[in-house]
Amino acid sequence: MSTRRAVRSGGLAERALSRRGFLAGSAAALAAGLAACSRESPVSSSGGAAASTSGSRGSLTIGAIPDQDPEVLQRLYGTLADSMSEALDLDVVYQPVTDYGAAVSLFRTGDLDLVWFGGLTGVQGRLQTPGAEPIAQRDIDESFTSVFVVNPATGLTPADDLTPLADLRFTYGSETSTSGRLMPAYFLSEQSVDPQGFPGGPGFSGSHDATISLVSSGSYQAGVLNEQVWNARVEDGTVDPAAVVQYARTPAYHDYHWLLSPQAVERLGDDLPDRLLEYLTGLPAGGEVLELFGAGSFIPTEAANYTQIEAIGRDLGLIS
Repeated sequence: MSTRRAVRSGGLAERALSRRGFLAGSAAALAAGLAACSRESPVSSSGGAAASTSGSRGSLTIGAIPDQDPEVLQRLYGTLADSMSEALDLDVVYQPVTDYGAAVSLFRTGDLDLVWFGGLTGVQGRLQTPGAEPIAQRDIDESFTSVFVVNPATGLTPADDLTPLADLRFTYGSETSTSGRLMPAYFLSEQSVDPQGFPGGPGFSGSHDATISLVSSGSYQAGVLNEQVWNARVEDGTVDPAAVVQYARTPAYHDYHWLLSPQAVERLGDDLPDRLLEYLTGLPAGGEVLELFGAGSFIPTEAANYTQIEAIGRDLGLIS
């Protein structure tokens, strides 16, 4: 049963497969191979080269912003790719990316079909790729939060007042992270703290895990990261409570979501958004995929959920 409006393609041409595997052929055979195939084989869920697709199966390349350690991401999205491949009868492969900007760029060029974006990068990807559509978010993403953490040497104890952070050496996560930069900067400014005015300027650690490490080591006195990662690291014992503690929590906002490219819909059919949504919302509670995502379920989402993020991104000059 259809649950969503089908995404319509902008008529963009399909990408051709890489020359690899066709070098021994003639020029005519190479041209025929390029016309018949749709994409280069990216990294498989196990980390090696993906197997070539069969004639009856399409391929879908998924990606994600690199907001955690690579090993964590490989396990998460490799597991998802295997599950999605079986459920949708597609060759689904996970392609790691180097940074947040690369995820947006590769989505725009069609090298990534389906990407797990944060709120801000999702807005950037959608605005740069006409026809792209948000598909689903986790249940926790409609009310997401960030936490400010401090090194105990600051003498700060948990509070709602963010103004004491203004005098500390402070690090965000990635420059375009929703939970590690955009929304914390907004909430700081709401309490009259200049989000760029920290001594020496703010740092940008690159990921939530790196923020914890930098504050723990004393390289920065304070920082901010998404609460889900923070809680997970506390629970698994990664966080040393003698080296870094939670200081404050932000109000809630919408964040992470899956964004589907129009090129994928053009290649695999107008029913692809519905098939993906049915798969994601049908994942069993307590199953491995949802456990790895730290969620109880996936739920439908829409572009209107990210209007606040878009407005704040424009105010901060992160969306032109």
